[in-house]
Amino acid sequence: MTENSSFAVDLIHSPLGKPFRYISHYSPELLFPIARQSKRDEINVTSPLPFHGADLWNAYELSWLNSKGKPEIAIAEFTIPCETPYIVESKSLKLYLNSFNHTRFNDRSNVKQALKRDLCFATGGNVHVNLISPHDCKSIKTADFKGICLDDLDVECTDYHVNTTHLITSSSTVTETLYSHLLKSNCAGTGQPDWGSVFISYHGEKIDHAGLLRYIISFREHTEFNEQCAERIFMDITKHCRPKQLSVYARYTRRGGLDTNPFRSNFETMPVNERLARQ
Repeated sequence: MTENSSFAVDLIHSPLGKPFRYISHYSPELLFPIARQSKRDEINVTSPLPFHGADLWNAYELSWLNSKGKPEIAIAEFTIPCETPYIVESKSLKLYLNSFNHTRFNDRSNVKQALKRDLCFATGGNVHVNLISPHDCKSIKTADFKGICLDDLDVECTDYHVNTTHLITSSSTVTETLYSHLLKSNCAGTGQPDWGSVFISYHGEKIDHAGLLRYIISFREHTEFNEQCAERIFMDITKHCRPKQLSVYARYTRRGGLDTNPFRSNFETMPVNERLARQ
């Protein structure tokens, strides 16, 4: 797999926003990888990466046929490390998952093996795959972020394109966990809204809460994939607020049977995959 010359060229060939005939027989070639580095160059992400983490995907529309032709279903969890050189464009992932619909597999382990093999190839890294049966859904928890919610702050907002001037700090040093459910950006391919929540945990100079909320709201007309938004938030806070420790975790609402949940941190391990109320 070779690096595409630009992010724009990637999207020209993407199935995003285009009419497409759904294919119901296993077709791994439907997966459309997009290079991470072109967008990382915009926000000065260098190597080695200043963060670790992964993109957690939950896929709720996965079905295939067993060896007798009887349909089977599962919820799939994909954990794609942020070190992989590629992300997978979401519509192509949906089309790919739909291609399992009329394909026979001997057992569930064969489905899992196919998913892992294809996603590892598309992303260029080691993707973890977990399949959950509906009767095991008690393992999928619904929760809320813990910490200070910024959403009740009475602020005036006039910026709906990313504005980092709102990111200001005071001299006092704190350890804080802040979150907001008011994150909204637009899909880079279709322009459709992506609704999300963002969790920010840090240790360092105290970040102005009203300014941080205005900054989060300023993504409202910003166009970028979910993973890229999370990395932009991480890098913007790193540059303008200089925390000694920082985690950014965004959970986006479901679209096309998929939700995307990128996590980036320079000090914490991966969080538990707990759905929020809107997911």
